[in-house]
Amino acid sequence: MKVNEIFYSLQGEGANTGTPAVFVRFSGCNLNCPFCDTEHLSGTEMSELEILEEVRRQSAQAPLVVLTGGEPTLQTTPELIDLLHQNGYRVAMETNGTRPTPPNIDWITLSPKQTFVGDIGKPILTRCDELKVVFDGKTEPDDHGIQAKHYYLQPCDVGDAALNAQIVAQCIEYIKQNPKWKLSLQTHKILNVR
Repeated sequence: MKVNEIFYSLQGEGANTGTPAVFVRFSGCNLNCPFCDTEHLSGTEMSELEILEEVRRQSAQAPLVVLTGGEPTLQTTPELIDLLHQNGYRVAMETNGTRPTPPNIDWITLSPKQTFVGDIGKPILTRCDELKVVFDGKTEPDDHGIQAKHYYLQPCDVGDAALNAQIVAQCIEYIKQNPKWKLSLQTHKILNVR
C-alpha cells in the first residue's frame, strides 16, 4: 500500500471531534476536487505490518485509527483492518463513497463530492455513520439519499478569509432552517494543529 503519512493528532471534524487518533493517509485519489487541501500524491510503499508498527510507534494508546487520503478505499484491505482490531484499535474511514468499503470498518465518514466533480463522484454507498457534505454557499446541500446516524455540513475553506466568513454564515443559516444537519468545523485548522 502507498502511504503518504502516518501521524498522531486529534480528530478535527464531525462526531469524533477531539478524539485522539492516529491518521493513516493513503496516497492517491480517484477524484480531483477543486478545493482539496491535502497533498496525497507522494508516498512510501508499506505492508500491513509496517503500517501497524508505525501506528504503534505514533501512539500505542490512541483508541482510534483513521484511514484517510486521498481515497483510502483504493488501497485499504480487510486484512489491515483485522490487524488493527487485533491490536486494540477502533478503525474509522473517511471516504468519498464512490467505492465499496471493507465490511469490517467500525466508523464510516462519507463525504460525497458529486456536486463538485460531476457523476464521476456519485456515491455508491447508501449508509454510513456520518455524512459530511462540503458547503460552498452556492449549491444546495444534497444527502444523496444516504442513510446516516449524523448529517454534517462543513463550510468549504476557499483560502479567502472574507469569503470563508460569508460561507460559514450561510452554512449556519442553512442549518437553522434545516435542523437535520449539524455544523462540522475543521477545528484542526482553527487550532493550528495537524
